[in-house]
Amino acid sequence: MSLEMNYSVIILILTGAVCTSAEIHHEIHFIYGCFESSDPAVGLEIDGDEVFYGDFNKNSNTCLIADVAFTLPKFISITPEDKERACEYATISRVWCKDCIAWGKQSEPKIPKIKVSGFCCPLDAPESTIYPRDEVELGVENTLICFVNDFFPPPVKVNWTKNGMEVTEGLSLSRYYPNKDGTFHQFSSLSFTPQKEDVYICAVAHTALKDPKTREYKVSGSSAGPGPAVFCGVGLTLGLLGVATGIFLIYKGKRATESQEYSWEVRHWTREI
Repeated sequence: MSLEMNYSVIILILTGAVCTSAEIHHEIHFIYGCFESSDPAVGLEIDGDEVFYGDFNKNSNTCLIADVAFTLPKFISITPEDKERACEYATISRVWCKDCIAWGKQSEPKIPKIKVSGFCCPLDAPESTIYPRDEVELGVENTLICFVNDFFPPPVKVNWTKNGMEVTEGLSLSRYYPNKDGTFHQFSSLSFTPQKEDVYICAVAHTALKDPKTREYKVSGSSAGPGPAVFCGVGLTLGLLGVATGIFLIYKGKRATESQEYSWEVRHWTREI
């Protein structure tokens, strides 16, 4: 059975260089994406860390506050005004997206179709890696993470097996997130209790792959695992979120005073498919 998907993608990247001192610069990206075959998405990133995103039904012309999700740490206070402003930005962006898709349909050459078999356009195949969230201890519940990166177009499909048998419980799949080069990344996780010699496999399917790409994780007989490296990664991630949050607050404060320390560049970036 052949599977065919139509994608019309127009992405606007708003890049701001925020100068908090003479030597430090930070990037603010406001990104919206249109997919003719699925719902539009809107988001704000600072130095690569997501601040908020909005998901909307493609048949809806209005934005509800509940449609906007802030991904800052929970201890940061988000005011009703922040949510309302984000909602307004997201709604306006959705209108722009519709206009861009209409323009794209009238352009020459026409936006082509992407096919699962017999590719007619350049696609980016995903890379993936699998690792445990915490240091592995036999018999202690943990989480396996399958990180999928550098793919275009979204989404990917991730399947898990344990000792050759398909796993259907304890699974979760994140939204897909944009990378700066126009590709995307996504996380799939599996709750598991490690037992000696168990073998877990995550298989990633994508339109650019003829066959799913697999990654294997085998539980060793000892309790030792890559815990220190994972903890280091988690600590670094939390540190970056803290920096992004601080810059977000600085950005809001300085914008109110119309500081001359900002330089803005608006770039229309279109991923051709």
